[in-house]
Amino acid sequence: MIGELPAFRRDPTGFLMRKYREQGDVARFRLGPQNVVLLAAPDDIRDVLVTHNTRFVKNRMLHRARVLLGEGLLTSEEPYHTRQRKLIQPAFYRERLAGYAAIMTEEAERRSSHWQDGAQLDLDREMMRLTLAIVARTLFSANVEEDAGEVGAALTDILDLFDLLMLPLSQWVVRLPLLPAARRFREARRRLDKVIYRIIEDRRRAPGEHTDLLDLLLAARGEDGEGMSDRELRDEALTLFLAGHETTANALTWTWYLLSEHPDVERRFQAEIDTAYAEQVFAEALRLYPPAWGIGRRAIEPHTVRGVTYQAGTIFAISPWVTHRRPDLWPEPERFDPDRFRPEAAEARQKFAYIPFGGGPRGCIGERFAWMEGARILAAIGRQWSFRLVEGHPVGPRPLLTLRTSAGLRVYSQRRDRPISPSKG
Repeated sequence: MIGELPAFRRDPTGFLMRKYREQGDVARFRLGPQNVVLLAAPDDIRDVLVTHNTRFVKNRMLHRARVLLGEGLLTSEEPYHTRQRKLIQPAFYRERLAGYAAIMTEEAERRSSHWQDGAQLDLDREMMRLTLAIVARTLFSANVEEDAGEVGAALTDILDLFDLLMLPLSQWVVRLPLLPAARRFREARRRLDKVIYRIIEDRRRAPGEHTDLLDLLLAARGEDGEGMSDRELRDEALTLFLAGHETTANALTWTWYLLSEHPDVERRFQAEIDTAYAEQVFAEALRLYPPAWGIGRRAIEPHTVRGVTYQAGTIFAISPWVTHRRPDLWPEPERFDPDRFRPEAAEARQKFAYIPFGGGPRGCIGERFAWMEGARILAAIGRQWSFRLVEGHPVGPRPLLTLRTSAGLRVYSQRRDRPISPSKG
């Protein structure tokens, strides 16, 4: 009845890697009553995400995430998804992105100005607060500094409790008044809603003063002439807060970790900080530690892979964690090597061998935003600071909805013009 669900839940990324190594490009297994097919080859991935994308809908995990995100861009299906994506897309046009660049650098410099030479930092926490401030200012023209701690803690609580959403009948389980985990989930959701609805209320009182995403959504009208309700605005805003804040923060945390563990790469990064090398470093970190470590699609009609037809209802799993570690695509796949992303190397690479942002019509709407944000933050902070892992601090992946570190990232901060002198304790 439970299939291999316990093994998967103990170590999701390790489980998927084992299945790939045992069965190859197409691996089959069962999680509870659900038949799952793991696709690891670029051509098969493209068939699901692009060529035959209309045969699939989002998987059960994201459907159940509606308990938190409602009908936001991440969880909604057609035709509503296409309508919302068209409304949101202008916020990520190239000309608008240019206007965000200065804010990204400014926030990174402001955040890092509070650090002290030789002090201990939790870079996971620092990156979370930084990316939250950036997404709030760029997409919603809001200053959430006073709410950053509460928002960060609420998101952490929700992601820690995400297993609750995977339970059967989870939409009712989270309403149980006496279940402690359900109470924590509801309280965390309430804290997030408080911040989001306040931003919406402030904007409705003064419409037209900004040209950001929230103004685009407020001005949008459906075919019936009606605008979006506060609930619809809340769903999209919360989805973008989570997607634009959580994932980039995780990617940056893993990048700093890799740089701290590879001084030779770090020296080159610092020497070439104003070149494309910063983006190559970020790209290689996304390869090794993709925030969206698993992508799922549920077939709504039969789909054939390499001569075998799978029936409607089958889950097709795509794992950037697995595909990014294929030795035939990535020689010495565990090695941290930003030169993999030199322009000529990237141009020669097979399509869909690198999928940190998914692909096709459901690919990440904020991909260009994330690339610019990652490079800007790395450059702004890297000019002034380097980091060394606190001895004995455990670092490992924690696959939740996104790929977090298992216990934050405790480091000593080091100003680049001074030798490191860690503070005691």
